[in-house]
Order: sequence, then structure tokens, then C-alpha cells
Amino acid sequence: MGRALRTFLSFNGPRFFTGRSNKKRAASASAAIALATPVQLGANLPLGHGVVLVTGATGGVGRRVVSLLLEKGLRVRALVRNEQKALAMLSAGKRPDPASSRLEVVTADIRDAASLTPEIMEGVVAVVGCTAAIVQPKTGDSEDRAKYYQGIVFYEPETLDSPEETDYKGVQNVLAAARKYGDVGGTKKLYSCSPAFIDRWQDFASLDDVVMGGRSDSKFSLVPGAGEEGNDDSPSRIAGVFEGVVTTDRGFASGGFTSMRTRNLEPALDLTGYEGIRLRVKGDGNTYKIILRDSDQWDGPSWSTMVPTKDGIWEDLEVPFASLIPVARTRSIPPEQRQPFKLDSVFALQIMLSKFAYDGEENPTYKNGPFKLVIQSIEAYQGNQAPRTPRYVHISSAGVERPGRPGIVLEEEPPAVRMNDMLGGILTYKLKGEDEIRGSGLPYTIIRPCALTEEAPNMPLLVDVGDTIKGKVSRDDVARLAVAALACPDASDLTFEVKSTIPFSQAWTEEDAAKVPSTDMTKVFAEVKGKVGK
Repeated sequence: MGRALRTFLSFNGPRFFTGRSNKKRAASASAAIALATPVQLGANLPLGHGVVLVTGATGGVGRRVVSLLLEKGLRVRALVRNEQKALAMLSAGKRPDPASSRLEVVTADIRDAASLTPEIMEGVVAVVGCTAAIVQPKTGDSEDRAKYYQGIVFYEPETLDSPEETDYKGVQNVLAAARKYGDVGGTKKLYSCSPAFIDRWQDFASLDDVVMGGRSDSKFSLVPGAGEEGNDDSPSRIAGVFEGVVTTDRGFASGGFTSMRTRNLEPALDLTGYEGIRLRVKGDGNTYKIILRDSDQWDGPSWSTMVPTKDGIWEDLEVPFASLIPVARTRSIPPEQRQPFKLDSVFALQIMLSKFAYDGEENPTYKNGPFKLVIQSIEAYQGNQAPRTPRYVHISSAGVERPGRPGIVLEEEPPAVRMNDMLGGILTYKLKGEDEIRGSGLPYTIIRPCALTEEAPNMPLLVDVGDTIKGKVSRDDVARLAVAALACPDASDLTFEVKSTIPFSQAWTEEDAAKVPSTDMTKVFAEVKGKVGK
């Protein structure tokens, strides 16, 4: 098969002609839904248009978090153990339609690290952890766990799960998977040589001046041993290698070029909320064009810049979106004709070595002959000015620091503190789970509610640090705190307790809630931050 025909089929024909996978880029069930503007969550949510993963999504707080996130227009991936129960609770018993729903229900068990697959974590920009070891009255409970959820009347409890496996090791597993496969670290993994992402490179194929009668010739392949030493993501040191020969011999009027380019991505990349893309490469001293296309037209306008590389040295090439100029082939588009770069619709990426820069100027480092660019990864990144907001919001429990605390009077403490050992060390392991989150390096918010009730929302709240307060709080208010934290820089790196000022002896009704202004959760976080400062 001739090179020109092979190139044409690689980008326009059925994928079986090239041996490339027919599988589309893995995406969430809602990935096909394009958002025209950033969603609002009290303030602009600095997470782009990624997915929020909710663990324990069928629990008393978890299902409320899912509902609130969907109301805010966010894409939600609900992680559950019982799919049938989750669909009944979250989606009227029907599987969400990927074409129209922002909700996706996935089945996994956080106690089983292997079940937290790359597909579950792909595109996840934040996690709200609502999973906890199941506690129920020893006398049993109804199917809807009415005795447990009411939170007022005390029943002798027992645990059905291992707190160590759920509240500690389960949190470890979620953190590890989210950091390895998700986008919680402020970057969005586009292409990587780690085993979980290696298939993505099949998006790329060579596109050389042969399509215009030239003789440049390149290939892109994955080569074991070509990667950076010490790269833990790729045990066999696999890296993408773009190499070949570029020449102007019998080239078109503007000279020779060679490139690697993706087919039009399905769905298009949504890079909203990011500042640029970063390539980890070992260069050859050449200057390459980095090209992004926000149109599905094959030869339509594109956004481009030129970046030099160092010969034989691994380096990060950062390409801020602000540095890209709109071009039509090698001609820059006049300012009066330019359209804004559509970050939510990036259809193709291209890396090109060409004799010409733009508007008739030549590439200053171009020379005929062999070239070789080794690529370890491509990712989108947030800038230094991006607000630091929580990427892991965790629902823990008041009392986690009290077991074994000197001077504690057990008779005056809540049941979980008094019965911690009998309940398998439930608070001890919740604290260990918290420690994992605090030590992860991710921005976090850890909320420690007092006794959870099914009462109406909008209770007057009292927050504190130091783990001393006792009382009750509505699950609705805890869910509202968790969701609000995602958009609030003041909520980052906070651990705090929360209760209502309403005593156990007094009910809080919908009528009560309607009589008071809605709680501004950003002020709650500011209050906690002030207490931490003191």
C-alpha cells in the first residue's frame, strides 16, 4: 500500500486498515455533553468540566451529595457496591442515558483496590468520600435502615463491615487510584506511558509531506527502554518515539514537513479550567510546532506555537494556551478574523517538524536529515494562579481523636466513643483514614459531623476544631458543606467538627428551615479557618 494512501486511510478510513483500535477514548457516561460555560457552585468551580466521584453514593449523606452536584450542573460518577439499589435510589430505577445524563453509576468496592480501575477514575477531578463501615442496631433494622438513619433514639449497635478495611484501607485505595488514574492533582492526563493509559497513543499516526508530493518520512511507535530512567509509571520504560527523516527534496513550495497527529478525538477533549499543555520529552535540538485544533475540519484553522528542544535531555515543554496563535496552515489569521479558542472542543493534537514557521519565516533550527523526539507524557496543567480548592472532601466523624485521650469521661461521650473497641475500632480507623488524606499532598476538606439525623436542612451550625463538641446535625447540611467545599479555597486543608445548635430534645422541621436565611457555607469555612489560625 502506498504511503499517501496509507496516510489517507489512517486519518479518514476504517481503523482496521491501520491496525489501530476501534475503541473510542474511554469517557464518562456524560462526556458527550458539552458545557458552554463553567458551572456555578456559589463561585466558579475551579475544576473545569471534569467528573466528581462520590464514594458511598447510596448512603445517607452520599445520595444527597449526588443530588446536589447534579443540581449544580456537574458530572457525577456514583461509586456503589449494589448497582440495582443505586439505580433505584439515584435514577428512578433506570440506567442513566449517556447521551443526556450527567450521572454515571459504577460498581466497585473500595476495600478491593483492584476494583478501582482506570476507567472508574478517568477524568475524575475531585472525590467526595462518603463511604463508612456499616453500623446497625443489634436488634436489626428495616431495609431502608430507618432506625440507624433517624439518629435520635439510641439502639445498641454492631458493625457489619470491618472498619479497618473500609474506613482506613478503603480510603488508602481510593486515594491511590485517584492519584494514579484520575486528574485530582491539578493536571489532566492526556497521554501517558503507564500501563493504564498506553492504549491512548493509538490516537496518533504519522502525517508527512507525502500527501503533497514530498519525501519526508516518519513513524510514531511505542518503544520499550526508550523512556526516562526512574520513571515509576512505566516499569519497562516504554515511551513514544516520533522519528524519521525530514527533507525538502521534491517537497511542496513551502518546503518539507513531518508530523504526528491524532485522528479527530471522540469525544473532543474538554480542557476548560486548564492553562496549557505540558509534554515530557527528550528532544534532539530541533524546534517543533505544537498544534491544537478546535474544529473537526481536517484542514481547518488551528492554534499553534513553536517550542525548541534540547538535544538528548529530558525536559518539560510547557505550552500555555495564551501562547497559541490561530493559523491557516502556515499563515497567521488576522486579528479581526480570529475566533476565541474553544477549550471545551479540542478535536486533535499535532506535533510537527517543518522548515517554515509562520508568514514566510523559516524555522531557525531546521535542517534536512534524521530527527528523533521521545515523548513520555502529555498532560493539561493548571497555572500557579489557579485557586487551591479541595480535591478530596471526606465525611468522617466527630470523636475520632477521643478514644484513649487522657482525662476523657466516657460516660459523657457519644456511643461511638464509648463503644469504639466493641465496634472494631471504628473511630480509630476513621482517624487513620483521615491521616492518609492529610498526608496525600492533595488539597482536602475533612468534615467531622456529630450525630447525623434525617431532620430538615438549614440548621444553625456550630463548628470547631480539636474534637470536643457533641450534638446532632442534619445529613442535608453535611452534604451541603461537602459540595460547597469543592468551590471554596478557604475550605482547603481543613479538618473540623460540625453540629447544630439545636438540642436533641428539639426537632427541626421544614417549617423551621423556611424561617431562617440559607446558611452561607463559605462563611462557615472562613470561621473554621479562623479557629485553625488561633
